[in-house]
Amino acid sequence: MHDRTPDPAAAQSAAITARRDDAAHPALSVAQLRKTYAALTAVDGISFEVRRGEVVGLLGPNGAGKTTTINMILGVLSPSAGDIRIAGIDLAEQRSRALAQANFAAVYAALPGNLTVEQNLRFFALIYGIPHLAARLEALLRQFDLDTLRNTKCGVLSSGEQTRVALAKAVLNRPQLLLLDEPTASLDPSAAQTIRERIRRLAADDDCGILWTSHNMYEVEAVCDRVLFLSRGRILLEGDPRRLPAEHGAETLEALFIRLAREPLSAEERTR
Repeated sequence: MHDRTPDPAAAQSAAITARRDDAAHPALSVAQLRKTYAALTAVDGISFEVRRGEVVGLLGPNGAGKTTTINMILGVLSPSAGDIRIAGIDLAEQRSRALAQANFAAVYAALPGNLTVEQNLRFFALIYGIPHLAARLEALLRQFDLDTLRNTKCGVLSSGEQTRVALAKAVLNRPQLLLLDEPTASLDPSAAQTIRERIRRLAADDDCGILWTSHNMYEVEAVCDRVLFLSRGRILLEGDPRRLPAEHGAETLEALFIRLAREPLSAEERTR
């Protein structure tokens, strides 16, 4: 008979190899992604990557296709065509495994207000199957300065406090990809600056790739390493938000944003 006793050293080696293989892939890879509704094309064959430790801004006017793109990456919507890979895992073929590497936060996705901060985090930790749950919760409460609020119901927290809880929830599973849809939209300048600093640290310290949507061009310049300008479902421009304006004859990123929002077709012709 063969000895079938598990070899701990071999198992550890296999786990290390798997982590190294994951690290070889970008946090997110999107190829020829398309979403159509009858005669309407919401997303029209876009391709891009988000590397680990990088914050990428997804910019564009209302109706450009940003939220549709995020919903496809989250598996909420099925693409009409194209491929999505999260940490190298094909979302269409291994949905649960791919989504286990991602998380999401948005100002409109509020946590249950009748639960306390700790109860909310514990609830989602159980859903995600977080190991060493108690230690993970304590670490996050400290990391996001929530320890004194642990027994406070989320419904009575300030906007800034609610955003910190939402971010703590979004990193419970140590995601390799974090999707943030207008995370600071309802915050005052001081609270928004604090959140921006925390998100930059998440990218740097946890090697997490972040896809961030915002209409605040000052914020985008302060936080994002790279931006994608989306209009009518297509990516028109891509690059460093601090250099793009000068490269395209605009004084500021906001001026470039306004021009692209008003004249997307002429901008697209110039990039061909």
